[in-house]
Amino acid sequence: MKHFIEESLQECLDSLPESKIREAMSYSLLGGGKRIRPLLLLSCLKDLEIDPLLGLDAASALEMVHTYSLIHDDLPAMDNDDYRRGRLTCHKMFDEATAILAGDGLLTLAFEVLAKSNYANLDKVALIRELAIAAGSAGMVLGQTKDIEFEDLPVADVDELIEMYRNKTGKLLAVALKMAAILAGRYDELDVYASIGENAGIAFQIQDDILDVTKTTEELGKTANSDLVNHKSTVVSLLGLDEAHRTCEKYYQTAFDTYASLGLKSGEVRKLLELLINRQN
Repeated sequence: MKHFIEESLQECLDSLPESKIREAMSYSLLGGGKRIRPLLLLSCLKDLEIDPLLGLDAASALEMVHTYSLIHDDLPAMDNDDYRRGRLTCHKMFDEATAILAGDGLLTLAFEVLAKSNYANLDKVALIRELAIAAGSAGMVLGQTKDIEFEDLPVADVDELIEMYRNKTGKLLAVALKMAAILAGRYDELDVYASIGENAGIAFQIQDDILDVTKTTEELGKTANSDLVNHKSTVVSLLGLDEAHRTCEKYYQTAFDTYASLGLKSGEVRKLLELLINRQN
């Protein structure tokens, strides 16, 4: 399914006039990556016995929002990272102003794609609403804000850190599943899908903490030990490596168990989560 996502993203960018901003947007959006969030959305549709290709517009919009967040996250004012996905970050390849605008461009294009989609009006509004909430100041943006605050105010309570992870990473994974549920007409189960995504997102972020101290820059495709350099508290720094592994496994298992409770015949989402557990970057 990944190649369908790549084609859809390319088509979205091709609709824009040629410019330096489009070049920067393309550089970041088409520069590789696991496509976890759009694949999660399409996999969930398949589990719900809906044609996954129906979700391409929603999946593309979600990946644009994710990529915008990475561009801004890498900026000197935030994490100040030089490498992303094995190559220079957007502001290093271009400049800071262009990177900021490229992120802005991807964020707004995401909602344009949803607004122009052929989804039923009720579903379209719900998709736009849920993505905006997940990415906004009660979701991912809130998580990033807390992440920055924690650089100056080290975290003593791991629960506070977990809540930041829930917002920074969990909300976009949750909305991938919620968007699939919306397209399948399962509005009454949105909270269940959100819980699965949030727990998987927390586990994913803990995994990032672990990989940051156990892998090299070359293996990660981004700067290793960046949390230490930026004086960030992590689950590893608070609990130690062994307990971080156990905590990660606990949250993944909770996501698995909740998904299993839905009683779906296919197991595409489970397969994808199992791949995430074993990832090395």
